[in-house]
Amino acid sequence: MNLMEKTLVNIMEADRGSGKKAQDRLDMLTKPQGSLGTLERIAVKLAQIQSNPLPQLGAKIVMTMAGDHGVVEEGVSAFPQEVTPQMVLNFLNHGAAINVLAKHAGARVVVADIGIAAEPIQHPDLINRRICSGTRNMAREAAMTESEAIAAIEAGIELVNEQIDRGVTLVATGEMGIGNTTPSSAILACFSGREIDSITGRGTGIDDTGLIRKQNAIRRALEINQPDSNQPLDVLRKVGGLEIAAITGIILGASARRVPVVIDGFISSAAALVAYKMNAKCRDYLFASHLSQEPGHRIMLEEIGLEPMLYLDMRLGEGSGAVLAFHIFEAAVKIINEMATFEEAGVSNKE
Repeated sequence: MNLMEKTLVNIMEADRGSGKKAQDRLDMLTKPQGSLGTLERIAVKLAQIQSNPLPQLGAKIVMTMAGDHGVVEEGVSAFPQEVTPQMVLNFLNHGAAINVLAKHAGARVVVADIGIAAEPIQHPDLINRRICSGTRNMAREAAMTESEAIAAIEAGIELVNEQIDRGVTLVATGEMGIGNTTPSSAILACFSGREIDSITGRGTGIDDTGLIRKQNAIRRALEINQPDSNQPLDVLRKVGGLEIAAITGIILGASARRVPVVIDGFISSAAALVAYKMNAKCRDYLFASHLSQEPGHRIMLEEIGLEPMLYLDMRLGEGSGAVLAFHIFEAAVKIINEMATFEEAGVSNKE
């Protein structure tokens, strides 16, 4: 078996028994049962993941994967493709929103080139795992070969394993790649069967004409490539992206190591949907950070069975929504570990 196959078979269900013990403790804390809502659900899910009724958090990281898309030839983006390497340099120089928000959350940012369509960036902090210089134009042919898609998935697995080996306990996913809402919408169309017009948004802000071009490009991609919705790897390679494949690998790798993954917006959720279709047990390790402006994002999360924590009208990507959710995780862990029970506080919980 290759690394991807080995990782898939190593993903096990989370520990429901530890989750039950965590819920029992939460129910004894000095509050009405269930009154902390999502905070309680996060604590229970972390307990299941860690097999620990009193879950802990240590090092936190956001893994931002970068890759370009041949489909930008179809005029699907408001920004030119050269913005991808420019923004990656901005990440590396700590000037982007993800840098500010990650610093605020006490998290590190890891940036990897999985498939930027430009000259290699020379920077000591960039991880170069380039599979190829961008995908092919999916509106004319398959975006990737199967070997390229597997290589990108395995790059994500290897990268997250390296970080977990260094002590990371919470992983956020992020991305950079001009045009990447187009393959994400195509992935959703394949798996959900929804009408393309209803799940395709404006991305970074294209006008009405651009939106029509984008929808038509997705239609052509599906017609030409005929991706098989029963074969997630086939969908990914035909209408996906290199950075989407790497995020898929991050999710699979972290799930196999029993480490929680906080997914960002539409693109990260497309990768999560692929990972979920490859092994549904991944859902036990996934948290949806926020609901983006993209019209298909809620549908994507519903396909996986996840509920977003935040509603902030965001559509930036990079991992920005995911690292904002880190603060909520910290709060959930503190509640279950530090809040007093009725008995400890000498507070009556009887009618």
